[in-house]
Amino acid sequence: MIRTQFNSLTAENVMKSGRIHPEENRYDWEPADKIVAFAQTNNMKVRGHCLVWHRQTPDWIFKDATKEVLLQRMKEHITAVVSRYKGKVYAWDVVNEAINDDGSFRQSPWYKIIGEEYIAKAFQYAHEADPNAILFYNDYNTESPAKREAIIKLVQNLIDARVPLSGIGIQGHWSITSSATDIEETISALTLFHLPIQITELDISVYRDQSVPQSDYAGDIEEKQTALYKALFEIFRNNKKFITSVTFWNVSDKHSWLDNFPVKDRKNYPLLFDQQLKPKKAYFEVVKF
Repeated sequence: MIRTQFNSLTAENVMKSGRIHPEENRYDWEPADKIVAFAQTNNMKVRGHCLVWHRQTPDWIFKDATKEVLLQRMKEHITAVVSRYKGKVYAWDVVNEAINDDGSFRQSPWYKIIGEEYIAKAFQYAHEADPNAILFYNDYNTESPAKREAIIKLVQNLIDARVPLSGIGIQGHWSITSSATDIEETISALTLFHLPIQITELDISVYRDQSVPQSDYAGDIEEKQTALYKALFEIFRNNKKFITSVTFWNVSDKHSWLDNFPVKDRKNYPLLFDQQLKPKKAYFEVVKF
């Protein structure tokens, strides 16, 4: 199914630093190598996800770290990972989720120890390791006005400083209550940079209220999900000059990270294929040209 329905792969977890670099002097390359090998065998592209993030980062990276020490650890990590997959991974989510929903910088250990400079340094190190890779800043809730403006400011500042940022990632973790109009406004604003934009982690939750259980995946909910997928892909196609890729955050409803977030053991149905890998109504709207 992956071979027939998709032409690009992203590792959900095994390229994150906690999995690929669990100890300072030890890398676990095998799971990521398998994904890259599968992609190469089947003539598929690979997006790398992700190099610098506030979550799923091993504790040792921040332990007893001064600014200089943490920058060196960041550089060594990025250089090792990007160099290993140079020419095989065409794009990287270099910095992931550096902005809070209110538009402020996330007070992560990266920010607290290094300062805002950590973002530029991460892109510098990635570019040095693979000058041909497309390097993305990646974030969610980009349709929120305060966050949208903060991301625009961040991107502009990086461009002005000649930082080798070369793409913008919109995660696309939306729900049936999300506004296609708000999403379109964000995409329109970001196209003004004339950089590649990628939808990097697309899924549409079937829950109206993200925080409370809901027992049934009812017909009207599927219709709402289908309608939003249809509207989104019309927006994506209208902006195809800039939107160069859409990545779904898993293959089918058989498994999704949303099955345990934000409510543990609450089954979700956010993708185009059902639990039996059969296409849902939304699939047929998405593939229309």
